[in-house]
Amino acid sequence: MTHPQHGGARRTPPDRPHPDCTGRPVLALDIGGTKLAAGVVTADGGTQAFAVCPTGVGNGPEACLKRLFDLGEDVLTRAGVAPAALLGTGIGCGGPLDSATGLLIAPPHLPGWRDIPVTRLAEERFGPRAVLDNDGTAGAAGQWRFGAGRGCRHLLYLTISTGIGGGVVLEGRTFRGAAGNGGEPGHVTVRSGGRRCDSCGRAGCLEAYASGTSLARRAAEAATEARLRGESTALGRTADPTAAQVAAAARHGDAVATRVWDETVDLLAGGLTTLVNVFEPDLVVLGGGVTRAGEQLLAPVRQLVAARAMGPAAGAARIVRAARADQAGVLGAAAIAFERLTNPHRDQERHG
Repeated sequence: MTHPQHGGARRTPPDRPHPDCTGRPVLALDIGGTKLAAGVVTADGGTQAFAVCPTGVGNGPEACLKRLFDLGEDVLTRAGVAPAALLGTGIGCGGPLDSATGLLIAPPHLPGWRDIPVTRLAEERFGPRAVLDNDGTAGAAGQWRFGAGRGCRHLLYLTISTGIGGGVVLEGRTFRGAAGNGGEPGHVTVRSGGRRCDSCGRAGCLEAYASGTSLARRAAEAATEARLRGESTALGRTADPTAAQVAAAARHGDAVATRVWDETVDLLAGGLTTLVNVFEPDLVVLGGGVTRAGEQLLAPVRQLVAARAMGPAAGAARIVRAARADQAGVLGAAAIAFERLTNPHRDQERHG
């Protein structure tokens, strides 16, 4: 009998989108709250050129988009690809957004960005075929097509970083929901009446406890409380400990850091258990900066989900770290470009 941690579901290859018969690459652009990324990606997931730079949110959307598009020009030049040779441009960004019209409505991680027609602007710069999707949805598509999820039919993806985003692939098809913004695992409630979520304003979201930002904030609060009690902790050496510093201190046995880390793991596993029970995926892929802790995070999460999830769901779901994690955003933007630009009927079906 297969142990629940390692999965027992039969993994059959899904019906993948037909590859672009011309072999043309796409320009993939990822818009994050702290960094922008661009890459030239081929249909098999090869990255011909890749680059990142700070977002500079404080400079406003016009300056940020100029920086992003300049980054796109840079990777095209380094890859030796002219805009006319592209299949098109894929753009991933946090929502809310309208993927049908290519409009960024009001992403909370990009203050001041309201009703930005990002695909139209990209088409003016790079050519007349650009698509936009939620970055979590794109990340799920990228892991399914190019990364850890190759060969599975049902995939759940979470990126645990500044916030928590993610997406779902069901029956080999990217799930977007009725309004195009479906698949928000970071906003599963894990503690009723709990901490306020910076992104959505609701109380008790998974993001309010397990994101890198909230982990660091909770660690700083715990260090302050420990100092008032006269308890020593390595977290007190800096006013603003990072998620990586919390993980390191917990590994070295720091009691305060261990309490914060263990609570984070417990609530992350609780949110994942709910999602695993709902979607029953054969693969859960975790990406983002917090997962750099590796098995310190993944091993206890696997154990807790296996113990808490319904039997069939627990037996089916493997939990792994994202492949090619440093380029996950760009690979996701590329995946949605190949999906939607080589399957126009599917895109029309989704929006029409």
